[in-house]
Amino acid sequence: MPQLVLVHPQIPPNTGNIARTCAATDTELHLVGPLGFEIGDRYLKRAGLDYWPHVKLTFHPDLEHFLQAQSSRGGRLLGYSVRGASRYTEFTYQPNDWLLFGSETKGLPPELLQQCDATLTIPINGTHVRSLNLSVSAAVGLFEVRRQLGL
Repeated sequence: MPQLVLVHPQIPPNTGNIARTCAATDTELHLVGPLGFEIGDRYLKRAGLDYWPHVKLTFHPDLEHFLQAQSSRGGRLLGYSVRGASRYTEFTYQPNDWLLFGSETKGLPPELLQQCDATLTIPINGTHVRSLNLSVSAAVGLFEVRRQLGL
């Protein structure tokens, strides 16, 4: 099963909404610190509603700890970015892929993007909008992976 990874998320409701999507799809969610909120934040809990007990959540205090955990489990690192090299719909996914999404304000750190096996983009009309909301992007990416894998 693919893994969904949020690197340095800042806005609790986005993370809560993504957790709800992960609960609905039985997808493991990884949060990589530092976070812009506390795990017990009421807005985070509110956005995740009563689904938190059904979320397979792993917290990594920093990128180093995350990369160690990912390396031991295997799979490709796929970084989603407005400057990704491939369209997310034109990429061929594998069951053990890790889908990485960066913070709402800065995206993925450049040093992490360089370590990714591929960088993907969700095309938008950038005339008036810089990027999609993090929870929307994560859902769009995850459901394309699930569609391709027949999940």
